[in-house]
Formats: sequence, structure tokens, C-alpha cells
Amino acid sequence: MKKLRFITLFLLITLGLNASQITLTGTVISNGQKMIGSRYMGYIKKVFVELGDFVEREDDLYEMESAEFDIMKSQADLGLEQSKIVVEFWRKRLEVLQKRKEKLEARSNSKMTMPMGDIGDLNTMAENAEAMLETSQVMVEQMSIKAKQLATVFNYLKMKAPSDGVIVQKNIKVGDMVMPGMLTIMMVDTEDLEIDVSISEGIMKHVHKGDTVQVTIPSLEYRTTGKIKAVIPDANPMTHKIKIRVTFDKGDKNIFPGMYAKIDINKMRD
Repeated sequence: MKKLRFITLFLLITLGLNASQITLTGTVISNGQKMIGSRYMGYIKKVFVELGDFVEREDDLYEMESAEFDIMKSQADLGLEQSKIVVEFWRKRLEVLQKRKEKLEARSNSKMTMPMGDIGDLNTMAENAEAMLETSQVMVEQMSIKAKQLATVFNYLKMKAPSDGVIVQKNIKVGDMVMPGMLTIMMVDTEDLEIDVSISEGIMKHVHKGDTVQVTIPSLEYRTTGKIKAVIPDANPMTHKIKIRVTFDKGDKNIFPGMYAKIDINKMRD
């Protein structure tokens, strides 16, 4: 009986050593994880999503109180409009002075009697008007930049989804105060998926970037082909482990980050 067990164990070990494939286990991860943080301090006014919600690009995620920013934006818009009015005033003033100057020059050419001081005064007024016009134009540019900056800030008060994905973490609710840099929402792209696998250095000779592998998602009984995208050294050299990333086609299956996966790699003959 003992001999039979020994022979059976020996055969199993032999078959394992001569197997043409190496089976590894890994985890499905998203290659499109988005961590959304606040850029400004303020209170949360509305939250439009819940955990597990699927959102599309440009969908609203949350909104912050905007009373102070509304006032600042209104002041900037008002300053821009006022500076434009000033520009228009000096432009018309300069046009009037130019026309008066042309009339005086025409009378001078017709040898009509005219005080010489009139043209000199008009030249001085025209130069002053031109200088004021240039100054007001610079003011318009500055106010325009300020208005655009505040418009950008105002847009950040209503955070939108940067891409399609699923909400996997939500750290805010209505009434919460958020600080600059605080993580508010995390979402993952469920289309751009990969499999993260840790392997021992002993099988490195069988693993090469670009190799085709067999991918299995046991929970869904789904099999497909994949490709080794990258071979990555582990950050901790004491583990003697190497990581590989495998891309695969998920088809129309509901495969999500965190799911268990198996990878079959063809064993290279020595």
C-alpha cells in the first residue's frame, strides 16, 4: 500500500514537472483609476452620485457652495464691462478729435485765416486721448484674464467626471467641508482592464513581454486570450517576486476590478 502511494505521488510530481503550461493566479485591476480631489476649500452643496454608480464623461459628480465665488465672478464681469465702456469712450473721443483736426487742416490748406494754436491744442488732446485709449485697452485685457480665471474656478466648483467609469469610493456628503487636495471621489474605468500577477524569479525564463497567454475568470467561467504587456520588478527586493501585467479582451462580460483570475503560460522547453 505504501509503495502504491509512493508511486502515485512520484507520477504526479513527474507529470507536474513535465507539464507544458504554468498556471498563475492574479487579480483584475483597472488601468484607468481616477482619484478626484478638491482644488478649493468650501462646503459640499450637492452630491449627484452614489457608490457603484456608472457615470459617463462630463456627468456631474458634486457641487460646492458658490456664494463667495458668485460675488467675485460678478465683480470681475462688471469690471470687464466697465473697462470696455471706457475703451469705447476714448475711441470715439479720438475719432472726434481726428475729424476736427482734419477740418482745421483743410481750412489751413485753403489759406483761410486760422489761429495756429488750435491745431496744436488738438494735437495735444489727440495724443492724450490716444494714451488713455491704450491704457484702457490694457485694462480690458487684464480684466478679461481675471474673468477667465474666475470662470475656471467656478467650473471647478461643479466637479464633472473626467471619463466613463464606476464610483468605487465616495468620501463626501452634503454639508461636509472639503480642503484643497482632499480626495473626494474615486472612480475606475471598467473597460480598460488588466490582470496583475506576481511570479517567482524561478519561472522568469518562461515569461516574456508580448507572449500570448490563456486568461480565465473562474467566477464567470469565462476564457479568453491575453498578452503580457509588461514585466515589472517588485519594489521590495526582499520578496524575490516579479510582477507582470496582462491585457485581455473582456468581451461583453461583467468583469470588474478586484475579481480573481487565472493565467496559463506556455512552458518553454529547456
